[in-house]
Formats: sequence, C-alpha cells, structure tokens
Amino acid sequence: MLAYQSGFGNEHATEAVDGALPIGQNTPQRPPLGLYAEQISGTAFTVPRHDARRVWMYRIRPSAIHRPYKRIPNGLLTGPLEEPSPNRLRWDPLPFPQEPTDFVAGLVTVLANADTANGTGVSVHVYLANADMDRVFWNADGELLIVPQHGRLAIATELGLLDIAPGEIAVIPRAVRFRVALPDGTARGYICENHGPALRLPNLGPIGANGLANPRDFLSPVAWFEDRDTPTELVQKFMGGLWATSLNHSPLDVVAWHGNLAPYKYDLARFMTIGTVSFDHPDPSIFTVLTSPTDTAGVANVDFAIFPPRWMVAEHTFRPPWFHRNIMSECMGLVHGTYDAKATGFIPGGLSLHGMLSAHGPDAPTVERAMSAELAPMKLADTLAFMFETRQVLRPTRHALSIPQLQPDYDSAWDGLPKMFTGNAPKGSNQ
Repeated sequence: MLAYQSGFGNEHATEAVDGALPIGQNTPQRPPLGLYAEQISGTAFTVPRHDARRVWMYRIRPSAIHRPYKRIPNGLLTGPLEEPSPNRLRWDPLPFPQEPTDFVAGLVTVLANADTANGTGVSVHVYLANADMDRVFWNADGELLIVPQHGRLAIATELGLLDIAPGEIAVIPRAVRFRVALPDGTARGYICENHGPALRLPNLGPIGANGLANPRDFLSPVAWFEDRDTPTELVQKFMGGLWATSLNHSPLDVVAWHGNLAPYKYDLARFMTIGTVSFDHPDPSIFTVLTSPTDTAGVANVDFAIFPPRWMVAEHTFRPPWFHRNIMSECMGLVHGTYDAKATGFIPGGLSLHGMLSAHGPDAPTVERAMSAELAPMKLADTLAFMFETRQVLRPTRHALSIPQLQPDYDSAWDGLPKMFTGNAPKGSNQ
C-alpha cells in the first residue's frame, strides 16, 4: 500500500531504512549506511526563505555517475511553433497510438508561449501511452503538472511512489527523476509544463483562511528506493530537446530525503468550491487550485483552475460562463462529463484555446437554454473541466495545426445567436 505525507510545501523528512537520515546536519563526513549526500536546488540559494525549494537526498550512488548525454529524437514533443493566431482553436481528443508507446514517447506538444531558456511561460502537452516505461525521465525545463483524463498512472520517482487517476493531479518538480507505469494498459491526459516560478497555493484575500484547496490535502510520497544493478536508459528534456545516457543501475535509489522540493498529488474532489449565493458571477479566479506568480502582483505566469461539480443557485442570473474577452490566454480541457458553456463539440479529452482578448463564451444552444431556464437550485453533477491560464500568448505547434482533430468549424459554435434587441434606435441613426 502506498504511503504519503500531507501538507503543501512542507519540509518533509522521510527514510525507507531506519537510520538512513542524518540527524542535525546535511553532509556528515560519512553519511549513514554508506550513502551519498546530494542536493537538488530548485531555486537560487538566496531567494526569500518562503520561496526556497530544495531537497537533500541520501542515495546509493550519486547522480554524477553517468556518461555524456546524446541527443535523441523528440517525436512530437516541442516541435516548431507557428505564428501566434488570434483565432479560437479547439481539438477533439487525440487518438491512442497503435504501436507500443510509453509516457515519454507519447508526449505531444499542442501549445507553447516561450522559449524554455527564458525561465517564464508554459508549454501544454497531451500524453498518449499504451506501454509501461522501462527508462527513467527527468525535465530540466520546468515542473510538470499532470492531469489524467483516461487511465491511471503509477509514477515511481526518486523520492517515492505516486498513484493518480482521472480526477486527481500530480506535480513533478523540475529535475526529479521518474518512471511511469500504466495499471489500466492505456492512458491519456494533459500536462502543463511550467517554465516559471514553482506552482503554489493562491492567496485567499477576502475569502479568509479557509477555502479552495487546503494544504493538508496535498500528498507527497514517503521514501522508497530501488537497489537494482540493471542497465537503465536515463532521458532528460533540456532546452526543448531530449537527451539520453545509459546507466548500469536504477537512478531511483534515494533511501532517505528531507526538504520541500518533492512531488505531490491532489484529489480535485477535495477542492472547496466557492460561488455566488445571490446573483451574478464572481470572477473565475475563485476556482484557482495552483498558481505560478510573476513579478507583477496578481498576474500569473500560469493559473491552474478547475470547474468541478457544484450547485448553481444565483437568482435572476445568466448562469453559464458569460461572454468575455480576457487579457490572459485560456487553454481548457475536459476530464469527464460536460462543460456548462458548450452544448456540443467539447468532449472529454478535447482541448481548446481562447487567446488573449479573443471573444468567446457559451455556444448558441447554451445561451437559449440559459436564458429560458427555470432558475431553481440545480447541481452540475457530471463535470470536471480545467483551465491553464497564462499572461503570455500561446502559440500552436505546426503539428497541432495539421492534425484532423483540429476542428475546422469551431467558430460555428456561435452561429445562430439571434439579434434580440427590442429598443428603439437613436434618432438620426440608420436602421
């Protein structure tokens, strides 16, 4: 049975073997049990204490033991970006591969908004896999926010084991090594690769001390390790490219660790949803689970927001999301059920992009239904949508614009919205 430690951003201390964790110092002359001390620094040494992310590991072999990395093909990961488009874009679910494809080989980049060398922005990928990983992967370009849509993932990391299913998320910090197995045989989902500051819980402001995602519901693994002397391919993503080297052992050999740069999982059903109990809409920022900040207060490098099951009770109110133009770029996905702003065309596994200041909102059938609905309390029960929202412009990859899953007629979602104006035109105007 898997074991976890709770608390977001906590300083955890865990050992898989009694006595493996040094007490009172990080680098004793000879660490316990013949282990090696090694640190991952996820932030600069001198950032404010509340921003610092690092982990001390006590491992069987140092990570420094490897031969040179060599460039390997990227597959559909990264790839050329097309010019920014003001058009609204939507994709049907991408199909599962026919050939055996592991988690890394099945990464398909759909959108990105920055060169990974800049230390800002995000990339949005879909993963499509039907085979367990034999190799181990790590990412130098950013942390990975994984949102399963179909099939469970069993993730073995050098800091412990995580199991996630649709309805849950996992975050793997930059530089942490991991391997993915597929308990259900196939898996599909979404990834936000965050190139900016590490994701954290949003400030609650007037909401107060309670609400949204609670820190104790975020779970990090306890120490676990492999002591296995078998050839292992180690793959890293570096500046957008994939590089590989071969080891004669498993790199998942951390016997004990302490720190706050740890992978974690979160059950989205534990999100305390907040909404109006009178009329009108609060801004969708009330649905933010995690945020990566920028140097401008209140402006996110990326926000991760969800639209989960919830009660709708607002009176005299158009209840679906309203028509709007947003300074942020919005990338949306659907884990299961239906999304309340779209009657058709947006299905589980699909993806959409509404770019900076592009006009969007509910489709024509949804508008008609919402304007004529009896406004009794109702529960949106079968739904789980999410949004990656970023201040930067998202650019589609060349591949994403060439595949048949790109819907050529997405703009027709707003066809059939009639003119309903009943007022009189101003005097002197053309009618």
